[in-house]
Amino acid sequence: QAALDFALEHNYAIRQAREQIEEQEGVIIEVRAQAIPHLSLTGNYGLNDKEISTHIGDRDQDWGIALTVRQALYSGGGIRAALDAQTLVRQAAILSLQAIISDALLDVRTRYYDVLLAREQIGVQQENIDLLKEQLQTATNRYEAGSVSHFDVLRAEVELANAQPGLITARNNYRIAIDELRRALGYTNPDVLRPGRTPEFTDTLTYTPVSYDLLPSIQTALENRPELQRLDRIVRARESGVTVAVADYRPKFDFVGGYQVRRDTLSSALSDSRDGWLVGVEGNWAIFDGAATRGRVRQARSQLEQAKIALQSERLSIEVQVRRAHSSLQEATELASAAGKVVSQATEALRLADARYAAGSATQLDQLQARVALTLARLNQLQANYNYLVSVARIRRAIAAADRYELPQ
Repeated sequence: QAALDFALEHNYAIRQAREQIEEQEGVIIEVRAQAIPHLSLTGNYGLNDKEISTHIGDRDQDWGIALTVRQALYSGGGIRAALDAQTLVRQAAILSLQAIISDALLDVRTRYYDVLLAREQIGVQQENIDLLKEQLQTATNRYEAGSVSHFDVLRAEVELANAQPGLITARNNYRIAIDELRRALGYTNPDVLRPGRTPEFTDTLTYTPVSYDLLPSIQTALENRPELQRLDRIVRARESGVTVAVADYRPKFDFVGGYQVRRDTLSSALSDSRDGWLVGVEGNWAIFDGAATRGRVRQARSQLEQAKIALQSERLSIEVQVRRAHSSLQEATELASAAGKVVSQATEALRLADARYAAGSATQLDQLQARVALTLARLNQLQANYNYLVSVARIRRAIAAADRYELPQ
């Protein structure tokens, strides 16, 4: 859980998705600005040749100051629709963040299980080597006592040498797994670069049976997957986009008011001025724009249809994901259950082989074969438990079994 909590704060994909929501907040503010009054202050000063002056007295200077307010009264429904569209896009961004978080946490879980698998494989390989060393010492003692031939010593040495690559590989896999987990977490502490320093992992690969029914799992996924909810918001945003495009067919009206101060045109003094207020309504209707509006409407309607198709495609994709995850879980459950039984049988077989070898009724080959069989069984069990835990994590992701974390409102 500590790894998951760390990833929620530091994973790069999650951090980038959060910034995309912040970006969308800015877009909403920009669109909302179209619906509120705009206040502007303008000023001008001019100097010209008296010969070309159009005012009385051949004056060569002019100035003016104006304070203007403008408020959109009617825009054909475009502003409201644009604001609705951007609000829906923001909701889609939050749902995209939720999906990215789910993917990131699945990756963290998988990488964490990779570390546990490699660590426990090291334990199995090391224990196997330790027992083979004991077996070599036993064979050496018996050879020196004259009870066995030198062939038994050579065979024990070969088995010990053959076991070394497995331990070397497991240690390398462990180092790589830690680095991959660090990448998934977004952990950049330079201390991890120190040779010989490895973090402590206290969990184990434990097989705890759980079950998921297929049809309820599919239904849960179709109801809860953030990818589908995101595409639903996109469809609704595209519908608003069509309204925005159609609004260009309609006239637009703005309220305009203000206050002006400018130089008196009837006076030769530069400081003399006139002032007053003004108020009115401005309208604009694009009667013909070369079919540009029609083109924008066609684009918007096509984007709407594309969004609907993407939603349908994602529904099918998610259903297949759930079916695949459910099938993989069934397979992993059966393999993990069987692997546990094999380890019990192999452990008992080795015990009997050791007892028979000590009594002289079994050969060294019987003992070595039993040892190899147990090591293989334990490694298979670790792999089966790992596959099972990963399968559980994947089906939870497929049905959107949520982890606990906070999303922007």
